[in-house]
Amino acid sequence: MAKVRRLGPGVYRVEHDGRIEIVYVAGGRGDAWAFWNGELFHEAAPAEHAERDRPHGPRMLSSPMPATIIKVVGAPGMAFKRGDTLVVVEAMKMELPIAAEHDGIVKAVHCREGDLVQAGQTLIELE
Repeated sequence: MAKVRRLGPGVYRVEHDGRIEIVYVAGGRGDAWAFWNGELFHEAAPAEHAERDRPHGPRMLSSPMPATIIKVVGAPGMAFKRGDTLVVVEAMKMELPIAAEHDGIVKAVHCREGDLVQAGQTLIELE
């Protein structure tokens, strides 16, 4: 059984099988992001609701937390596949790739390398 202790806002200490790990969490219920061991995990709304809840028109890639833009890969008109990294941000001393959740085309880019962004801020518009 894992023991979890909150260390601060969005920071947790997890002890499991004699190992101690630090896990960072951002977002809310149904749209949570976890950062652990250099990896980014995302819990989205259940699949049966995904199509119904998907907004019509352009979709957005947003920053999961306050961060600095390290690299912008996407450019207007660029085609991409699901899972392709379009932006890399740095937060809490970790580089976090932000990947496309579907195939499409970049409609617009709203960030530049070096920008400081807030949680939920739109980084890239997708079609």
